[in-house]
Amino acid sequence: MKISTRGRYALRLMIDLAAHPPEQNITLRDISARQEISVKYLEQIVSPLCRAGLLKSVRGAQGGYRLAREPRDYTAGDILRAIEGSLAPVACLEDETNRCARCGVCSTLSFWEGLNGMIQKYVDSFTLEQLARSACPDTCNQSPPVDRG
Repeated sequence: MKISTRGRYALRLMIDLAAHPPEQNITLRDISARQEISVKYLEQIVSPLCRAGLLKSVRGAQGGYRLAREPRDYTAGDILRAIEGSLAPVACLEDETNRCARCGVCSTLSFWEGLNGMIQKYVDSFTLEQLARSACPDTCNQSPPVDRG
């Protein structure tokens, strides 16, 4: 499993939005300037985030994007899965049911399941609120990751 540039940029975009009041719509042009990511690339990122219900899009003169819920209600895992799909380290663990013909006799399956569990637990232990606070260490207090599982 390797997180793509889109996944990394999605986290930056969401952290940027979390730094603003929840009712404020933020344009991609403003995010682009702060995050040094092209507007075209941001357009590709916001689409799956909106489809996943993580962002709200507002059209018009006062339009832009905002979070669909409070920053504390998102995990890094929620955001990454919306962009990347499964975060499983091997293909046989990408679906709910392991469809591999060798899963009953695989000598490495428990190793991969353990690694997958650690990955999922780690990405789900950080909320967007925590990531946003750590983005401004001089003015924010960073709390430890939340154990969600």
